[in-house]
Amino acid sequence: MDHGLLFKLNDGNIQVKLYVLEEDIFRVVFLNDNKLELNKTWLVAPGMDDIPFEGRDRFDLTPFSLPKFEVVSEDEQINVATSKLKAVIHLNGFKIEWYAKTETGWTAFANDRKTQSYNFNNSLGEGVFHYLERSLDEQYFGLGEKTGNVDKHGRRFRMMNVDPMGYDAETTDPLYKHVPFYITRNKKTELSYGLFYDNLATSIFEMGSEMDNYHGYYRYYHAECGDLDYYVILGPKVNDVVKKYAWLTGETILPPKWSIGYSGSTMTYTDAPNAQEQLLQFLRDCEEYDIPCDSFQLSSGYTSIGDKRYVFNWNYSKVPDPKKMAADFEEKGLKLCANIKPCLLLDHPKFQELKDENMFVLSRDKEGPEIAQFWDDLGAYVDFTNPKTIEWWKSNVQQQLLSYGIESTWNDNNEYEIWDRHAVAHGFGEELPIGLIRPLQPLLMMKASYEAQKEFAPEKRPYLISRSGCPGMQRYVQTWTGDNRTSWKTLKYNIRTGIGLSLSGIFNFGHDVGGFSGPAPEPELFIRWVQNGIFYPRFTIHSWNDDGTVNVPWMYPEAIKYIRNLIKFRNKFTPYIYQLLFQAHKDNEPIIKPTFYDFESDPNTFEENDDFMLGDSLLVASVVKKGTYEREVYLPKHDAGWYDFHTEKRYEGGTTVTIPAPLDYTPLLVKGGSILPINDAEITFETKSKDERGFMFFPHNEEGESNFSLFEDDGVSFEFEKGHYSTIQVSMKTTENKIEVTIAKEGEYNLPYSQIRLYFPSSETRKIFINGAERNPNRKNAFEVPVESIAR
Repeated sequence: MDHGLLFKLNDGNIQVKLYVLEEDIFRVVFLNDNKLELNKTWLVAPGMDDIPFEGRDRFDLTPFSLPKFEVVSEDEQINVATSKLKAVIHLNGFKIEWYAKTETGWTAFANDRKTQSYNFNNSLGEGVFHYLERSLDEQYFGLGEKTGNVDKHGRRFRMMNVDPMGYDAETTDPLYKHVPFYITRNKKTELSYGLFYDNLATSIFEMGSEMDNYHGYYRYYHAECGDLDYYVILGPKVNDVVKKYAWLTGETILPPKWSIGYSGSTMTYTDAPNAQEQLLQFLRDCEEYDIPCDSFQLSSGYTSIGDKRYVFNWNYSKVPDPKKMAADFEEKGLKLCANIKPCLLLDHPKFQELKDENMFVLSRDKEGPEIAQFWDDLGAYVDFTNPKTIEWWKSNVQQQLLSYGIESTWNDNNEYEIWDRHAVAHGFGEELPIGLIRPLQPLLMMKASYEAQKEFAPEKRPYLISRSGCPGMQRYVQTWTGDNRTSWKTLKYNIRTGIGLSLSGIFNFGHDVGGFSGPAPEPELFIRWVQNGIFYPRFTIHSWNDDGTVNVPWMYPEAIKYIRNLIKFRNKFTPYIYQLLFQAHKDNEPIIKPTFYDFESDPNTFEENDDFMLGDSLLVASVVKKGTYEREVYLPKHDAGWYDFHTEKRYEGGTTVTIPAPLDYTPLLVKGGSILPINDAEITFETKSKDERGFMFFPHNEEGESNFSLFEDDGVSFEFEKGHYSTIQVSMKTTENKIEVTIAKEGEYNLPYSQIRLYFPSSETRKIFINGAERNPNRKNAFEVPVESIAR
């Protein structure tokens, strides 16, 4: 076999293929009669920004480097090794041991369970199984969107897309997304690796809650059906695994810059009989209260007939003139994003049309659509493995939304809760049971919406949102952690759920700020939630409160000043967040990170905490407990120390400090040596699109060097892919007596500002040189640099 080895079971028709894909990525595939249940993959797309609707050939290895490897055969075992990774296959019973090349030689990091690890001849039951040994020294991270702590050791999870509105952020499982990937780290060896199962069937990840005296400590993966096809991704560090896995499943889309701004949303407005008036009042309120807002997410009430929702139907009694409504929002600088759902109720005006064309997922006997519960009634899900459905969907997105001036799509309620796994999907001409591919449907839904938007406005980068999905969704959409419940506990544990998404290759996300369902948030909780929410790529205040109230920045008069300033603070950091989105797109770098991501050598960072890093420089220490006005924060070990952003007080790394946590701002620490780009314009509702540039410097205390590269483009088009962009290269070198800054512009994109301001802490007294010349600061300890003086 090319690029690996083929093993055949003596008894039965099982074959196992072991592929050597990269120096540090191996793949193990089990076949029955040399066949797979599903011969295409939609999840594995190494370094790709898109793949065909029909998927990729599962045995297409062309995207991989396919390095040389060594094979050594010994008694009852075969060793397969590159310079970094080795698999030792024990032929008696077929078990694999995994080793990493370290400074001391080959170090074991994973073992299949010795007492039967695979489901040969269905001896373990129905479906596919993979049992591994478990060590009490192991930590488990990832699994996508899961509740509870960041370390999943000791829990059991079900991987199945559902709609758990009002979920408990500490305990509820499953949630909306199917991400069969996790990272294992051993605390003693400090080695990390990833396991990714290319399987879309409902599955179980048993991470240590189960014990059996006959087998020792173990963990396992069990899928109801499909193939056992898994990838072993060696770190050796956690961050190495994350970046390699993100590369494996495809490129993160670069959204338009306006998507970073505050996005308004609530179900209440579009459910109201005078929805268009309510929405226009939102615009007036933003203006009156001076709340910068860049977009509004149009909930599904605009599609209603009675109290039900009918995708692509406009309720003209609620919204008499959709085109004018979109134009009114555009005039005020806001984009509209419309909610769409992939299930048609039985009395939908277009139901019969789709039924006649077999464009729904069919019942197991194929006599008609598979009928499912959906939004207090019955309906059928459209089948995105049918080319006719894809074209119908794209046409309706363009005709019923985009042509009205709607800018983007919100792909919602797309969990595909079809519980007969033998219901039939078209499968692009090769019929497939829905149980084999259920999470594929939302992935293809978002791809269809993406293509509709791109075809309609080819000069614009599409912006889409999806609630459900699977690996690969990052190629098309931004997401969020679904319909959370209003509580202090949700605020706390949503942070940890978000970290799980980040460690699973899904970087562009946020949470429903303020809580979606349940009671209205009290003023203090609402302020704290906004303090947290402004640091995520997606910043949306969204709600459907039990009492009919709406979570909006002005819902509490006593809180307006705090929330207004927080949203403006968010706008100040737009250049930094946009740079992080670009790095996610270009370099597979997460935006939200656990504190251990960049500080793995500091064991204290692995303690469960309520903090996260935004990029490399900012440590966000949210307040998640009522009545708290100080915050204890552990600062990871870092030679240059940390600055309190707001007080400018400097702290040593490797210490726990107590910092102020007023309602005015989020406790925020800056890593010493950081250079932060900011929007230096005075932002109001009217001037929210204004962009001026500044850089904030947080120098090393004594000696040190730092570099920062800022990506600048028009923020909306694909011109950057043709090289039409610029970068601003900034470096800082510090000694005991002086700070030397160099700044230069490279590239052909004409910047929308003519000067750049450089800011230093007010306590900084060292001499400052900019591009070789000593400069004296103004009263704000700031300097101005004309752009024309730094262009190369």
